[in-house]
Amino acid sequence: MSKPILRDPSEDPPAASEARQSNSPIADGRPADVEMARVLKTAPLRMASDPSSGAIAYWKHDPLHDVVEPMADHVIMTYPAGSQRLERRTGKSAAITTARPGVVTVIPAGSTSRWDIHQPMHVVQLYLPHRTLERVAGEAGTAAPSDLLERTGHPDLITSRLLLSAADVLEGSEALDALFRQQLTDLLATRLLAAHTGSPTTFQPTMGGLSPTALRRAVERLRSDSDADVSLAALASDAGLSRFHFCRAFKESTGLSPHAWLRQHRLEQAMNMLRDTDASVVSVAAALGYASQTAFAAAFRRLTGETPSDWRRRFR
Repeated sequence: MSKPILRDPSEDPPAASEARQSNSPIADGRPADVEMARVLKTAPLRMASDPSSGAIAYWKHDPLHDVVEPMADHVIMTYPAGSQRLERRTGKSAAITTARPGVVTVIPAGSTSRWDIHQPMHVVQLYLPHRTLERVAGEAGTAAPSDLLERTGHPDLITSRLLLSAADVLEGSEALDALFRQQLTDLLATRLLAAHTGSPTTFQPTMGGLSPTALRRAVERLRSDSDADVSLAALASDAGLSRFHFCRAFKESTGLSPHAWLRQHRLEQAMNMLRDTDASVVSVAAALGYASQTAFAAAFRRLTGETPSDWRRRFR
C-alpha cells in the first residue's frame, strides 16, 4: 500500500469516539477505534473520520491472541498485501482462513469473538455506525438491514478494492479528501447491504440525471473557493435529494462522481495558474486548498504524469 490514510488519530476531536458510541444501537459496546487500540496494543498509523459516515483506519500490528469485545460500530476490514492465517472463534463455531488481498472480514456491531493471528499484519478497517447503513438503505428506498453477517477472510474483491482505495487516492486537499471519504463510505455501505446482510438488497439502476437547475447549483458550489462547503450533504441539500440519489444523478449528468469532477476542476485551475501567472508552486497549492506543496505536486503528477514545475516549463 503506497500511502496510509489521512492524519494522526490524535488530531481527532476528543468527542469523536463518544459521538459514535452515543448514536449506536449497541449501547454497551465500545467505539470500534477504542476497542481495536486495546486489542492491537498500538495506535493506527493513520485514521480519518467523518461525523456523517464513519471512520477509516490503517494499522500495522503485532501477533494477536485476544478476545474482541462488543463494539458500537460494525467493523469491515481488508488486507493490503501478503498472506496470513486467521483464526476466529465465536461461541462454539470457529473460522480458520487466510487474510490476503481481495478478501474481507466483517465484525457486526455487538458481537464478540476470540482472535489468533500469529504474525505481524497490515490491515485497513472501516468503522461503520449502524445509522449509516440505515440512512443509505432509507435513501435507496429499501428496508433497513436487520443483521450484518459475520465474515472471516471472505472473498469480496469489490469491497476490498473500495477499502484499499481509501489509502491510495487521497490528495492532501481537505475538501477533496472529505468528499472522497463521504462517497467511499456510502459506496461501502451500499455494497454491504447488497452482499453482506441476511436479506441482500437489490438496488435499482439510476434513471435520469439532475435537472438543469440542480446541476447548475451543484457546479456553482463545486467551483466556489477552497473554503466552501462541498460536502455531499450540502450538495445533495441544494438539489433537494438524498446523498445516495444525488451521487447517482450527478454521475448520470456529468459522467463523473462529485469527487472526480472536483478533482478535475482543481487540476484545470492549477494548470491555468501555472500557465498564466507567475505564482509559485507553493502559492498555487495554498490557493487550491492543498495541505502542502508536496501533496499538491503528488496529486498533479498522478493526473498529468508530470510535476507542476515540469508542466509549467513545457507550456510557457
